[in-house]
Amino acid sequence: MKIAIISDTHDNLANTQKAAKLIKEENIKKIIHCGDIFKPETIKEIHKFLKVEIHIIFSPADADFSKIPKDSFKNIKGIKIWKEFGEVFWGGKKIAFCHFPEIAEKLADSQKYDLVFYGHTHKPWESKTDKTRIVNPGNIAGLFYKPTFAVYDAENDNLKLKILEKL
Repeated sequence: MKIAIISDTHDNLANTQKAAKLIKEENIKKIIHCGDIFKPETIKEIHKFLKVEIHIIFSPADADFSKIPKDSFKNIKGIKIWKEFGEVFWGGKKIAFCHFPEIAEKLADSQKYDLVFYGHTHKPWESKTDKTRIVNPGNIAGLFYKPTFAVYDAENDNLKLKILEKL
């Protein structure tokens, strides 16, 4: 089972579509979005194109700065909204995800998860706390760093960073 992990799209539809194309080519059926979408149309457009399950952290910037209505994704099958953090059990792995690195560290310190994904810093990053891998997939928007996202293959415990300019 492959999972795409994206974050900080910041309404960059062109880069989000580029990532979506690769996600479709690799037949990935699950996406985690670690927050900072800004406009729900960005995700709705991708969801229509991909028809996959998407789990979204609704970051403070999404709720406050961008004024995305809380029910923006309410009746869309396959989209699940989480607040501070989310957790799933996919491919035999217990996975948590959030927006902020401080929350990611606390989740990792609990040692309840195999993987913890987070966003916010825009910088791709990976570290480990005992058994828990902590991963930031970078940012789709290309703000401060090159636009990136990650693909995790649970079957072989392989994580790859995808750099959009190389796709």
